[in-house]
Amino acid sequence: MIETRAYARAGLLGNPSDGYFGKTISISVRNFGASITLYESPELQIEPQIQDTHIYKNIFHLRDTISTLGYHGGVPLVKAAIKKFVEYCDKEGIKLSNKNFTVRYRTTIPRQVGLAGSSAIVVATLRALMHFYKVEVPPPMLPTLALKSEVEELGITAGLQDRVIQCYEGCVYMDFSKDLIDKQGYGYYEPLDPRMLPKLYIAYKTDLSKVSGKVLNTIRERWERGDPHVVGTLQNIAGVAEEGCGVIKNQDFKRLGELINQNFDYRAQIMTITERNQALIDTARSCGASASFTGSGGSIIGIYRDEEMLNRLFVELKKQNARVIKPFIV
Repeated sequence: MIETRAYARAGLLGNPSDGYFGKTISISVRNFGASITLYESPELQIEPQIQDTHIYKNIFHLRDTISTLGYHGGVPLVKAAIKKFVEYCDKEGIKLSNKNFTVRYRTTIPRQVGLAGSSAIVVATLRALMHFYKVEVPPPMLPTLALKSEVEELGITAGLQDRVIQCYEGCVYMDFSKDLIDKQGYGYYEPLDPRMLPKLYIAYKTDLSKVSGKVLNTIRERWERGDPHVVGTLQNIAGVAEEGCGVIKNQDFKRLGELINQNFDYRAQIMTITERNQALIDTARSCGASASFTGSGGSIIGIYRDEEMLNRLFVELKKQNARVIKPFIV
C-alpha cells in the first residue's frame, strides 16, 4: 500500500507572473493536502470520490457542486498524471513493469480559492507512480511534468509556480526567465529557510465560489498580443518577487509587507477584481495587515503584527465569510 501526499500552496509574491516568464515566491501550506493511495491489483482502476458522482439531490445541488468543483472532479487529474508519467518514461527509455494498480485520491484543500488543490492531486499521483514503478524523475523536472498533465491534457491555464512549491515544499524563490525555460525546460528554484519568514496569515472564502480556470485568460491574450500595459505590469510583479527574495533574507518585514500590498495593487491594474475578493483585501488592510491573493482569487495572504491584530482579522474577515488560519510551513 503506497500513500503519497502533496500540500496546498500560497503564492507570497510574484502572482501571476509565473505563467509569463516571471518570478515568484511561494510557501507550502501543510494545513491542507491531497493524498493518493495506490496498491497493486489485477486491473488498473481509478476509484471515484464523492465529488466525482453524477447523482444529485436536485438541480440546485448540481449547480452548487459544479460551481465549487467544476464539471469533472478529480478523476481526470489522476488520469492525466498517469498518461504523462507513461509518456515521460517512454521518452526517457524507462521500461515499466507490466503490473496494474488501484488508485484513489482524497483532498482537504478548499477548492476554487487559489490554494492549488488540482495540482496537489497531480503531484501526489506522480509521486505514487514513481514509488510504485521505482522511477526517479529529477526534482526540477517533476513540476514541469505536473504542469504538462494539466495544460496539455486538460487545457487548464496555469504556470509552474504551484507545482514547484508542491514538489519542493517549504518556501521557494523561483525564476522562470524565458532563457532558462527554453534551455532546460525548467527555471531556477532557490529554497528559502521558512524560519526567516514573518508572522503570516491566510484567509479563504468558505462559501461557494466560481471555477477559476478561465480567470487569467484575458491577461494571456493581451500578453500574447504584446499589450505594453500588461507586459510592463507583469514585469513589475516579477520585480516584486525578485526584491522580496533579498528582503526575506534580510528579514526586513516592513518592506516585505509593502511588497505584498504592491503585488496586489499591480495585479489590480490588469485584472478585474470582484467585489467579494476586493472586500477580503480591504478588510485585512483595515486591520493593519498586508494583503494579496494567494493565487487566482478567493484567498489572501499577508503579514500580521501580533496576536491582537490576528484576532481582529479573525473577527472582521468572518463577516466576509472567510476563515483565517496561520499557515503551517516546514
